[in-house]
Amino acid sequence: MHRRSFGKVVAGVVTSLCVLSQYAVAQTTAWPQRPIKFVVSFAPGGPADIVGRLLGQALQDKLGQSVVVENRAGAGGNIAARFVAKEAADGYTFLVTTSSMAVNQTLYKEPGYDALRDFVAVGLVASSPNILVAQPNEPANDLKEYLRLNKGKSISYGSAGIGSTPHLTGDHILRVLAGNDAVHIPFQGASPALAATMANQVPLASVALPPAVPLVKTGKVKALAVTSSKRIDALPNVPTVAESGFADFEDYTWVGVFAPQKLPPEITQKLNAAINEVVKSASFKEKLDAAGFEAQPGTPQHFADYLKREVAKWGRIVKETGVTAQ
Repeated sequence: MHRRSFGKVVAGVVTSLCVLSQYAVAQTTAWPQRPIKFVVSFAPGGPADIVGRLLGQALQDKLGQSVVVENRAGAGGNIAARFVAKEAADGYTFLVTTSSMAVNQTLYKEPGYDALRDFVAVGLVASSPNILVAQPNEPANDLKEYLRLNKGKSISYGSAGIGSTPHLTGDHILRVLAGNDAVHIPFQGASPALAATMANQVPLASVALPPAVPLVKTGKVKALAVTSSKRIDALPNVPTVAESGFADFEDYTWVGVFAPQKLPPEITQKLNAAINEVVKSASFKEKLDAAGFEAQPGTPQHFADYLKREVAKWGRIVKETGVTAQ
């Protein structure tokens, strides 16, 4: 090939690459151009679902596209996480999940994904304490009284699933701290666990606070204790676990948005900015407060760093309690 002809070929290739690069940048800048999917890792009515739907609805106005919520419950949140981890990193499929994401890294021998390697932490949205509730006819009025009446007995309790933070909270309180024989009954979400408690199929449920608040207020379940460091505004008459005889105890469930690894940084930043704008708004905070959530705005890096600390923290707790996914 003549040198002049070769030069033309090279120039053509360079031009084509520049055009493709400009096109890719334009596509990223114009994101989103079609509906976005939020894959929620737990059943409808649980904390991930509540936050996912509230956030999705609010983001539609900010992003100019509809946000479709799809529930993929099972395996403590692993089914949804595995699904999203394998999706294209094009900004149209996101995972909305809870702190179970951090727990599962130790709880399961093979969760099917690496929380720190296979995902981009887009934004932490909200957090909430957990709560212990009993069926409405339970004679005890708080956790301290319940433990006194059931000292030395075997206590069954339901949760949103194996390895969820409410599961570990319940096991830690009832078995490790109180010394009872605690029998865990897993459900595929907080709502099924609460329904079983209302029907007296299980005497107790340890769940994230938001789905329990309306049931407590209407007398469908009886609240025994919340796991926050102080009493919460949504249920001011419910004592903390610390008040029940276990000093300094506190525990929370958080909800965040993740994307498949290699999501373009421009999309990560754009969605994070939109999430923060929503989370900081007075109307959204009011909705979160009413449900027992606290807004948690922040940068992607802040969320990524927090996730690392959570993976380490829950790894220690899983080992201390001896809880397994089997």
